[in-house]
Amino acid sequence: MIRTKVGVLRGGTSSEYDLSLKTGASILAALPEEKYETRDILIDKQGTWHSRGMPSTPARALTQIDVVLNAVHGGIGEDGTIGRILARSGVPFAGSVPYASALAFHKGRAREALMRSGIRMPQGLPFSVRDRIDTGEMARAVFALIPPPYIVKPFSEGASHGIRIARTIIELPDVIGDVLDAYGGAVVEEFIRGHEVSVGLIEGFRGEKLYVLPPAHTIMPGMTHPDRRGWHFITPESHRDASLTHKVPSSFTHQEKRALADIARRAHLALGLGAFSRADVILTPRGPYLLEVNTIPGLYPGASFPHMLESVGSSVREFAEHAIMLARR
Repeated sequence: MIRTKVGVLRGGTSSEYDLSLKTGASILAALPEEKYETRDILIDKQGTWHSRGMPSTPARALTQIDVVLNAVHGGIGEDGTIGRILARSGVPFAGSVPYASALAFHKGRAREALMRSGIRMPQGLPFSVRDRIDTGEMARAVFALIPPPYIVKPFSEGASHGIRIARTIIELPDVIGDVLDAYGGAVVEEFIRGHEVSVGLIEGFRGEKLYVLPPAHTIMPGMTHPDRRGWHFITPESHRDASLTHKVPSSFTHQEKRALADIARRAHLALGLGAFSRADVILTPRGPYLLEVNTIPGLYPGASFPHMLESVGSSVREFAEHAIMLARR
């Protein structure tokens, strides 16, 4: 039997390097050796590609590869950089086209596209270091639109990296300044109280054009006992906390699940994504609010996507094999 040669990209230059290593490891472990010859392609924190344990170039690393699975979270993995490299190489790869991936990863541009499509998101304003106003003026513009507390997000980070909270208007200018200094751009959003939920989507899965996985309700450590003012959100540390869990199936009503599936599906289509995605949502009594859409779902132990797969009798293996099929069709 001729085995399919699968290159699994992992690592990368972003703050999600360790999570990417784990997602890649999950894929490598899941693909059966009798069907696939896998190649572990590492991109280190400086951006150097490695193949068979040696420094390489993308062109050499991708030599004699039939298909690529990109497990690089954040940064070059999701901003279109790796997608463009793979597109130029001619090697089929699973996932969104580079432009769509870059759009989804940039919170400012993604927000504009999603809201033009009528998708409900927290109210907010984008800012850039190129804006010719100081952070005090930025804070006043936000305060005129929405009351505190505020969530301040970098334009291009994932897994909650770089997110800051400003509990008062007095704190807001310094928080905006810190995020702009570190990342160059930020979105300031209203804080939405509700349940944190992830919804996974897979194209062409089980005979459906766009298969929506059951929603995963994220339970944070101490979520039932938040601070005295009820503020909590998932931090980078939470992603590494073994006590963070994802409840699937959730206890949401049929109507709530339908609304969650609808907003995730509409977001996937509005951004022009392909193959698969994961929408992060806040569910409130008023309905769901979309936070962001991820084009490279985490498959590491403890991530929400494997829990969603397992809830419908699937697995990382079935998902990875389906992704390979999508890439080669």
